[in-house]
Formats: sequence, structure tokens, C-alpha cells
Amino acid sequence: MNSFTLPAPAKLNLFLHITGRREDGYHTLQTVFQLLDHGDNLTFTINDSKEVSFSCNIVSLEGPHNLIMQAARLLEEETGVSRGTDIHLEKVLPEASGLGGGSSNAATTLIALNRLWDCKLETDDLARLGLALGADVPVFIKGKSAWAEGIGENLHVVAMPERWYLVLTPDCHVSTKAIFSHPELTRHTDPIKIPAFPFPGSRNDCQMLVSSLYSPVKKVLDWLSGFAEARMSGTGSSVFAAFETEQAAQQVLDLVSEQAPENTKAFVARGVNISPLHEALIELNKA
Repeated sequence: MNSFTLPAPAKLNLFLHITGRREDGYHTLQTVFQLLDHGDNLTFTINDSKEVSFSCNIVSLEGPHNLIMQAARLLEEETGVSRGTDIHLEKVLPEASGLGGGSSNAATTLIALNRLWDCKLETDDLARLGLALGADVPVFIKGKSAWAEGIGENLHVVAMPERWYLVLTPDCHVSTKAIFSHPELTRHTDPIKIPAFPFPGSRNDCQMLVSSLYSPVKKVLDWLSGFAEARMSGTGSSVFAAFETEQAAQQVLDLVSEQAPENTKAFVARGVNISPLHEALIELNKA
């Protein structure tokens, strides 16, 4: 098969505790990555050249420094294998939103090109490569919702209740680098053992700082909190609330355009334990 399309799903950080800072500048953390059945899509097509090309429905995201192209170059350097391939990204997730879009794109690219180029790398090998591109990449490669420690690479699979999430993204971009380098960021939360869901006493250690620096995030958090417990994902700017049914989440979604802060983007998605990417790979293997 010389052409196929695969999903690059979103994630939520159900909580985010920052437990320290390493000498290399990376922060140690504890979090739960909840995968969603919603995200971007990537199409991979073998071409007659020896080059990898990249296009996107959002032209401003094209270019050689995109994580997708970085992933392709990394796999080529690791394996010495490459084939001319056209990669097209249909971008759905908002950028710089704490939903893991770029990392998920990179993970899908590594998995897809490993298959398309017949590199024969195992999942753990791909996860190791992916870590060089971003701390969130391994969870997307391994494809299961997980408890994470270290800088996010030490993963322990957890079976989560498959609830429905309303995700809101205000009209602003939050700089992850700026938040993690900010002197007022909480960095010494005491580590905890893997607790039973719903993780009582947990929080997002970045949320208070981001809310103070980015008023659109605070406004969306305040609005969503009127319907359910609201929390920020990662370093933001997206925030979310969990609902037991799709209908309950949809009812609040229907109010967003008229009641939520102006220019708020929103979607409803189901939390899943197995990544839609891995479900799609199973179907691809059957074809």
C-alpha cells in the first residue's frame, strides 16, 4: 500500500504536578495523559522522487522546521532508509493549545514512515526516537492513556473511564517555554503514588500562573467552571471539563457561541484508552 491516511489524536493532561527541575533545565513531573478520539489527520503517499515533501491545509505551518519534517529526517538518520514521500497534514487541533497536536503529528509520522519505508523498528525504538522531538511524543507512539513521570517519558498504562470531554480554546497562544522558565512557576510539588481515579487533590501546577498572565485563559476557565469542574491541559491555552454522557457535554457546547468569551473554539470528544492511531493501524493491517 503506497498511500494511506492516519489520525494524530489529541491528549489532555488530567492533572499536571511539577515535582522538580533537572540540571539540564527540564522539569520532572507527574501527569495522566488521557487520549481523545479527536485530532488531526495525516496522509502519506510514496512519490517518484527521493524527497520528502510536506503540505498542510494551513499554509503557515508548512516548512522544513515543522515537527513532521523533523520526525522524517530523524527516522532517515536512524535507519539510513528513505523513500520519496508526500505528507499532507489536515490540521484540526488549535496550535499551541496544550493538546499535544505537534507531538501527535510527529508520532504518527514516525509510525507511518516506519511502515511505509519498511524500517522494521519496534515501538520502543520509535518511542526513544520520538523523545528527542518532545516529551509528549512517546505516549502517542505507545498509543495508550497513561500515568507519566520523569519528563513525561516514563509511562504506566492506566485504564480510564471513557468519559466525554468538552474542550475550549481561547483566542491566545501560551508559550510553553515562557511558562516553564517563569520564576513564579510552582516547581516542588510532592510526588504522589499512582492513585485511583479520580485523582483526589490533584491540580495543574501551571494553571494559576497561566491564568494570571493570559486573561483569555482565565475567562474561559471561569465560564466553563459554571457547568463543571474546569481545568487547563498542559501549559494551555486549552481548558476542559468532563461529563458522563455525550449529551451533557453537547448541551454546554451548544452554549459556547452565544455565552462563552468571544472567539472561543470548542469541541466535544470521548476519552479513550487505546489511541485512534493504533485502532487505524489494526484496520490498515487487515487491508
